[in-house]
Amino acid sequence: MKKVWTLAIILCACVLSAADAGPAGKAGEHALGTRSYDDYQTPQACAPCHVDISRQHEQAMMSQAYTHHWDEIEYFELAVPHAGREPKVAAVKAECNGCHAPIAFLAGDVPPPRPEKKSRANEGVSCDLCHTVTGYAGDTPFNFNWISVPGRTKQGTRVPGVESPFHDIAVNPFLKTAEFCGTCHNEKSPYGQWVKATHLEWKEGPQGKGGIVCQDCHMPPAPGKNATVGTTLPDVRQHLFHGAHDPGKLAGSVEVRIHPRVREAEPGETVVLVATAVNAKAAHKIPSGSVEDRVVWLHVEARDAKGKVWHLPVDKKGFEGEDFTIASGTALAYQDIGEAQGIPDFKGLRRDGSVPAGDRIFRMPYLDPKGRMTIQQWYTASFGPDYRLPPLEAVNETFTWRVPDDAAVGPLAVTAQVWYTRLVSSVAEYLKVPKEEVEPVLINTHTTTFEVLD
Repeated sequence: MKKVWTLAIILCACVLSAADAGPAGKAGEHALGTRSYDDYQTPQACAPCHVDISRQHEQAMMSQAYTHHWDEIEYFELAVPHAGREPKVAAVKAECNGCHAPIAFLAGDVPPPRPEKKSRANEGVSCDLCHTVTGYAGDTPFNFNWISVPGRTKQGTRVPGVESPFHDIAVNPFLKTAEFCGTCHNEKSPYGQWVKATHLEWKEGPQGKGGIVCQDCHMPPAPGKNATVGTTLPDVRQHLFHGAHDPGKLAGSVEVRIHPRVREAEPGETVVLVATAVNAKAAHKIPSGSVEDRVVWLHVEARDAKGKVWHLPVDKKGFEGEDFTIASGTALAYQDIGEAQGIPDFKGLRRDGSVPAGDRIFRMPYLDPKGRMTIQQWYTASFGPDYRLPPLEAVNETFTWRVPDDAAVGPLAVTAQVWYTRLVSSVAEYLKVPKEEVEPVLINTHTTTFEVLD
């Protein structure tokens, strides 16, 4: 094993001895085809020295940004064919890769081979991509407007004086900023809509204004070594990048409590229950990022002393577009999938998938140029109401319920649950996305009781 590592380190050092590759860095769409795959080290070249960081990166979505099942299906089954049919969105064929397979994008490999071909596009957001980013172009980070300058010099955040025997290190404070993350976690559609705005949401929220940056939550520091040849440091940034795909990050991200406005009631009496949902952990809205895909909903059930269960629908508040935020068993959406796939008169799919009808959904609907709800962020021309959970804010939902005549005497338990899925189940079923990708996750739950009198 030592011989293998030694050989890898020697090869890495030889390759890195070359001068910085290519022209001065370009950004965003202008960077397409300006580099070569050979300008960038593979993650395997970095792994022998940066063992722990490399293992963490392999497990994170950063390394799977191109190979992840849903991302592959969305790109090849929707984005690529849609780009060939609708001139307005033609650029997405290349530009999806600016964040999902950036080295392939820089190399002009469009579309990249499918993941099964095991090309270098499979590296996703690789070590050498991030550690060659020197800054970004323009006033606002978005649409992969990072600037990458590959070569022997690697961008880092340590104080001057830290050295590596295998490459040069440039101290670059930009890597510590939220703007670094915003270059891919903000996105405008071809219609000028902010279809991803996680960085912008953070910037307007209390954590952003308080100086807590993305890396503080998604790359927390811990004592250790950032390289096998390095010294022990008190604050090595862990390359976890844990977020919406990590159960531990999801757990408790939304807190929920529910209470009745009465302590006891008789069968036939109307009771009002109040559920409070709080974005307790995230420094951005919940959901964020791929808001068109993700579903967060509040489900309330009542169970009497004999175990009989009733589902309680949420009360309407009366704001414009509210129907988008209350689950329906019949409403259809996503008709524009037919346009992407060349299917005339495509009727659409169940808008809310398997979410129980009457549950409150925390979402912002994405609408296509015809005003229909879309799952294709690149085809988003407008939005419905933004009914999501802002950071460190709460929302109250009421449930007005007539206690059934046959409710058993004794304690009646009412449970509020907050659920999450990464993709609308009806879309997943239609596009044959693996079930494990859309399995609902219970984020939080709370139970309260009141007494049913004789």
